[in-house]
Amino acid sequence: MHRIRQYGDPVLREATKEVTDIDGAVIALVDRMIDVMYAAPGSGLAANQIGIQKRIFVYDASDGLGPRTLINPRVVESDGEWTFEEGCLSVPGLSWEITRPNAIHLVGLDIDGNEVSIETDEYEGRIFQHEMDHLDGILLVDRLDEHQRKKAKKILARREQAANAPDPDGLRRLLGF
Repeated sequence: MHRIRQYGDPVLREATKEVTDIDGAVIALVDRMIDVMYAAPGSGLAANQIGIQKRIFVYDASDGLGPRTLINPRVVESDGEWTFEEGCLSVPGLSWEITRPNAIHLVGLDIDGNEVSIETDEYEGRIFQHEMDHLDGILLVDRLDEHQRKKAKKILARREQAANAPDPDGLRRLLGF
């Protein structure tokens, strides 16, 4: 099982590379990504969130259709605005009101290599945009206004400092801190 990379991990800042061949390794990767997404739990997961630099994300919009995959996605059209509280598996426990386009038209490939064209809005559209940001090396904190970003970076710096603090008796590790 792969671990989800957290804020500060440089792999999250790198743009991913397009998938040129959907082979058994890609299918196995997608299966692992779905397992990691559900275990987190989350509604989407980009490949680079588990350290794989491929332009793939998985998602489940809780619409009864189950998990799905998009490979080499790109937005070709967007419209409107929608503000919604958004969190991220790579920045656990924090969320912010983020404004994004409400409606998007996205194209890419499904897991079988078929071209897909999806027009969606609101929650599903937000999942797509959030995961595509990951694929481009953009994090949720980059979408914050200057005041929010400063506050978020202070919280994240304190977390990193606490995580790197000595733990001679192993108690913090044992308790999950």
